[in-house]
Amino acid sequence: MAVAPLKVGIVGLGNVGTGVARILTDHPHRIAERAGRPIVLKRAVVRNLNKPRDIRLESGVLTNDIQAVINDPEITVAMELMGGIHPAREVILALLKAGKDVVTANKALLCEHGNEIFHAAREYGRTVCFEAAVAGGIPIIAAVGQSMAANQIIAIQAILNGTSNYILTEMQANHQHYHTALKQAQDLGYAESDPTLDVNGLDAAQKLGILCQLAFGTRVTTSQFEIQGIDSLDLSDLKCASDLGYHIKLLAQARLTNRELEMSVRPTLIRKDTPLSQISGPFNAVLLEGDMVGKMWYSGRGAGQAPTASACAADLIDLAVGRAQLTFERLDLWRERPEYPVMPADQTTSRYFLRLRVEDKPNVMAEVTGILGAKGISLASIVQPEAPEVDAKSNTPVVPLVIMTHRTTAGQLQEAMSELDLSSSVRGPRICLAVAD
Repeated sequence: MAVAPLKVGIVGLGNVGTGVARILTDHPHRIAERAGRPIVLKRAVVRNLNKPRDIRLESGVLTNDIQAVINDPEITVAMELMGGIHPAREVILALLKAGKDVVTANKALLCEHGNEIFHAAREYGRTVCFEAAVAGGIPIIAAVGQSMAANQIIAIQAILNGTSNYILTEMQANHQHYHTALKQAQDLGYAESDPTLDVNGLDAAQKLGILCQLAFGTRVTTSQFEIQGIDSLDLSDLKCASDLGYHIKLLAQARLTNRELEMSVRPTLIRKDTPLSQISGPFNAVLLEGDMVGKMWYSGRGAGQAPTASACAADLIDLAVGRAQLTFERLDLWRERPEYPVMPADQTTSRYFLRLRVEDKPNVMAEVTGILGAKGISLASIVQPEAPEVDAKSNTPVVPLVIMTHRTTAGQLQEAMSELDLSSSVRGPRICLAVAD
């Protein structure tokens, strides 16, 4: 006996929405075979019906009326692929109330309003799938929520933004300046016309917040931990790091330390011989450490239309089969339970890489090391490359000074940096980056 098709509505036919529609229309037999029944795109909600689109859909599929999805009893699954907080929040809540299961790739919305959305889903007996919200095509949500369910995850280290990773790869490997590499990322479709959320670290921070909810049961907002982007990095920083045996990556980290959650998203020096350091281009990578299984490694494409659309389509198949409904009910996501508190940012610890520009005169080294030492910061190495220049403002000769510290707190380091900024011997700009263990 033939099984009734699963009829789907897509809200938002942008880059990802078009990718999902293309999978459903170009590969219907493959999808039906994997899902056990056909999956049919019945409606796609767009703002502008006359906009040219890189996909051909059957007559009647396109609409600019969200009620065409909400009020259609044949559509049992809706995909929110609009992005942003509003009106996406209101749309998802309306879809759930109307009896639709929901697939979303909206990491910003889940990070800020996951509690409300999951509460509504349980109230209405519906399911929310969100594999595409983190790490593109890597099935990391399933890995954290299901495959490692027997473990207490201890630590997460991850490259979660393919745009930033592509830019840093181009700067490192091809000596491209930041703005040149960013333009290439935009031309290739890895970066939006407004790349702010990618390059300032907020996109990766939102994804880390979702992973921490899954792994640690802690609801985290992006205001609770340090976030630093890549948009202030210079080629000289990557060269200095390379000379010391490191690559710079935008690293998202979370670790349980004395039953507190130590978190950050920031450009970080990672040793060249480690797997995370070797992730290049638009790829993402996640290193999970569980108390039973130890370290587990996941890698794949994290930027672009196809990887995200692939994850969305996988969620559709899970809903069609019935796996997602069973899993959602038992995953205990965004429920009230004891949480691991987030450690205050100034108490987190790391080793650090400092690059300063100092006046080329006697006793400057003693002044810099004295300020650091007074704050309890121990130094691992100091390098002064022979590259003198003249400071444009003061017309005095200056030289670069590269310092690697031993482990210290972010608070101690910030106090030292504030004092160095007041020193007449130190000229801006200066850079301060974490160093991964």
